[in-house]
Amino acid sequence: MLRKLVDYKKLSHEVASSLIEMYPDGYGDEDIIMFKNIHGEIIEAVEVKTQNCIYLVKISKSLANFISNFEDNMEKELEDQSESVEFVSPSDEPEMEFNPEEEESQLD
Repeated sequence: MLRKLVDYKKLSHEVASSLIEMYPDGYGDEDIIMFKNIHGEIIEAVEVKTQNCIYLVKISKSLANFISNFEDNMEKELEDQSESVEFVSPSDEPEMEFNPEEEESQLD
């Protein structure tokens, strides 16, 4: 299975939702994976499994805030999207009348 190291800011909505489902109350010390990267820096991450990949999401103070504010942020984003969509009422469209006699004359 593929493993990817990512920052939470670069997660897709699907993976971010999985992260929230796995750690709804935040993560604890037992959830943290520590390792050294190729530059010798110690990295701390939490694991999020999907069908095709295991994501190692880098831990930062911002990640904890992201988890705690995820639902509020999603609601705000959805509200912003719905406000930007313009709906056209059917009453605003010009009415077209159907006249079968005209149709027949055009077919001849």
